[in-house]
Amino acid sequence: MKADYIVVRFGELTTKGKNRKLFTQKLLKNTKEILFEFPQLQYQLQYDRLYIYLNGVDHEPVNKKLKNVFGIYSFSNAYKFAKDLNIVKDAIAKMINEDTKTTFKINTKRSDKTFPGQSQDINREIAGHVFHHVDRPLKVDVHHPEMLITVEIRHDAIYVMDNVIKGAGGYPVGIGGKAMLMLSGGIDSPVAGYLTLKRGVDLECVHFAAPPYTNEFAKEKVFDLVDRLRHYTHGTIKVHVVHFTKLQLAVYDNCDESYAMTVMRRMMYRIGEKLANRNHCLALVNGESIGQVASQTLDSMQVINEVVRIPVLRPVVCLDKLEIIDIANKIDTYNISIRPHEDCCTIFTPKAPATKPKSYKARAYEEKFDFEALVDECVETAQTVIVDNSYKKNEDIF
Repeated sequence: MKADYIVVRFGELTTKGKNRKLFTQKLLKNTKEILFEFPQLQYQLQYDRLYIYLNGVDHEPVNKKLKNVFGIYSFSNAYKFAKDLNIVKDAIAKMINEDTKTTFKINTKRSDKTFPGQSQDINREIAGHVFHHVDRPLKVDVHHPEMLITVEIRHDAIYVMDNVIKGAGGYPVGIGGKAMLMLSGGIDSPVAGYLTLKRGVDLECVHFAAPPYTNEFAKEKVFDLVDRLRHYTHGTIKVHVVHFTKLQLAVYDNCDESYAMTVMRRMMYRIGEKLANRNHCLALVNGESIGQVASQTLDSMQVINEVVRIPVLRPVVCLDKLEIIDIANKIDTYNISIRPHEDCCTIFTPKAPATKPKSYKARAYEEKFDFEALVDECVETAQTVIVDNSYKKNEDIF
């Protein structure tokens, strides 16, 4: 049975007081952009709800995309009927019959008080009809039903809403400004990007490529990860691919092996900050988790972090690897991340990196070569790619 429209609930956005309108307008804009392939849809934004009128569009593919829209707490498919309770009873019985769940609850609300019968009486009448017209065993559960059917009797018609579908939660992407995600191609950084988007922060990405040590498959892996993340945004993410080979080799030529990773990360932060400032990003984001590797001890983070002035967000900093993997599986990035194509960090990993580096030592190694010119060259020669709905069709990306 095709739904007539979808009712979207805002959840956390309802706590925003005077700023509520700003948040809901941003959510409406993002929702329209994510559902761009359904031009027939019409939208009505109210104080605490968004109504999406389907106009004949199948609700299932729309539901699938709505689950990824940050700012949506939950939504339900809704059906419009003439004010004839017999028609509504048959429709609800059919709706439940098409499902496999075994407990349900009918919740009737009468805006039109002239409609005959009290809400509780209508609940019992519909439930009795369901029991006689559904072939499997059913039970009413008023506290924790698997199926909650809401019946709203209004002046113009009767509206029926089926199960509440959980949304992505969080804030609408872009309401919290924009940040630059340092995307390696591993498991952690895409998860960090997802969690940042969930808090309403839009993203651009920077990826460090080191050809010929890294190949086109490594770059394709990164673009595929971005293609997954963009489905949680307005549908488009910009990626800056930095040609890092020359600078990376200079680091390894001028630094003791134990400090090479520390100095290399300091260079990445400098480049990331310059790209962030150019592109109006207010922070850097990465997938660092305390103690996971040598460059992610607190000592290392402090020494690496000191070369930039903008904030560095670390959404997975206190998660263990298994927790990060769970989220990666949930957002469909894990199988992409584990493809056997190494990035520039894993290829040049030293045997015994310093876990408690000192700032003065890192600066001493950096003074051995003109790193500022090389950093500027990386920024100026970065390749910018827009990953959007035409991704995989654009031969210029690869």
